[in-house]
Amino acid sequence: MPDCCQKYKKYHSFSFQKSIRTHIFFFVLSLLLIIGCKKSENLINGNGGGGELPEKPNIILILGDDVGYEVPTCDGGQSYQTPNIDMMAQQGIRFTQCHSSPLCSPSRFMLMTGKYNFRNYTQWGVMDLSQKTIANMLKAAGYTTCVSGKWQFDGGDASIHTFGFDKYCVFNPYLDYSDDAGKGSRYKDPTIYQDGSYLPAEKTLNQYGEDIFANYLMNFIDSNKTRSFFAYWPLNLCHSPFTPPPDNAQFPNWYPLRSNTAFFPYMVKYMDKKIGQLIDKVKSLGIDKRTVIIFIGGDNGTSWEISSRFNGMYIQGGKAKTTEYGTHVPLLIYWPGTAGTGIINDDLIDFTDFLPTIADIANISKPFSYGILDGTSFYPQISGRAGEPRSWIFTHFQSHPDKPTPLFRYVQNKTYKLYERNGAFYNTVNDINEKYPITDSALTNEERQIKQEFQTVLNQMHN
Repeated sequence: MPDCCQKYKKYHSFSFQKSIRTHIFFFVLSLLLIIGCKKSENLINGNGGGGELPEKPNIILILGDDVGYEVPTCDGGQSYQTPNIDMMAQQGIRFTQCHSSPLCSPSRFMLMTGKYNFRNYTQWGVMDLSQKTIANMLKAAGYTTCVSGKWQFDGGDASIHTFGFDKYCVFNPYLDYSDDAGKGSRYKDPTIYQDGSYLPAEKTLNQYGEDIFANYLMNFIDSNKTRSFFAYWPLNLCHSPFTPPPDNAQFPNWYPLRSNTAFFPYMVKYMDKKIGQLIDKVKSLGIDKRTVIIFIGGDNGTSWEISSRFNGMYIQGGKAKTTEYGTHVPLLIYWPGTAGTGIINDDLIDFTDFLPTIADIANISKPFSYGILDGTSFYPQISGRAGEPRSWIFTHFQSHPDKPTPLFRYVQNKTYKLYERNGAFYNTVNDINEKYPITDSALTNEERQIKQEFQTVLNQMHN
């Protein structure tokens, strides 16, 4: 081949290779620009903060105190103002069949450990250090954790850290006293234990406990907005003593431990106000679409001292009772862009169900190393699927198992309830106060089958 042809071939081969390299260069450059723009968009929208979007959503678990199902307006309440809770229902999911234990301490054990009380509840207000909680589970998965509010698991700093919390600001850090005088005030002039020591009295004088807990929580969220975090907010509201909140004219001159039920509506309104401030905080940081807020209205029913109008009737609070008004509590899930909007779900839920549900929200495995876990995840229902709803829920309730106090064990569904101790079987829809047990001779074939199924569950629920 002539030299000129060889030169022509080499020239075009070189030119072709150069053209390919040029195209690849500009393709890679364009791809990098697109990725860079996407990152910038995430930062502008608050989805990345100082880094990329965390893989796991933030989880805020709010637990009210002594707030029964009949209180929020969205559930049918007619005595109180709850606009922010109602907004959560309108823009999220409202569950209508969530049940607690009749009293706070047993409920909190179920909630945090995912276990029925016969497995690990041995003393009021004292959790053994061998137990594992939702916070332990999430901390092991890389979450930063915080609790701000009512502790009631004993042990102070050592227990709070052992149970998985990095930061804390709490009331009632040690063994529950017999009265509020021993624990100090949870409202005005509060007694607060924060990150290893009690706040000085001069710092809490004329302050309101729920404001301090809320501010601590907001600061924690500010400090962790670019990380996946778990915040447990066990409110003190609306437990007795019933006292005026700061936006009430009587607050400045009120003795902290004095109680008057006339202030209960103001306490409900203030609880709702603080929840609204939390939602506003999450929105202002631009992290609302990667933050799920779970609001459980109460750890048991409303105090027996409180009468509320509910769906046209007046309801007496059922706290400490095993009846519907003692254990039926509000539950709402707010998770913009993920949870449904304005959905009402009537699947059965009990307090052991939150640990596995939160594991699914965080996209982590349920921790089988924690021993037997009794809960059923309702995460599919949050994400718009049918899931596998419970056909029954179980309660093992003894307020002080280390003392000679009555033991109540029962199984229920949405209509029927069976007690182990005396075999009493009720239709709780027709007989909500459980005054008229159905005799065996009056059972229909369907009721007889349900009762037998309930008895089988009771027989299985032992250590």
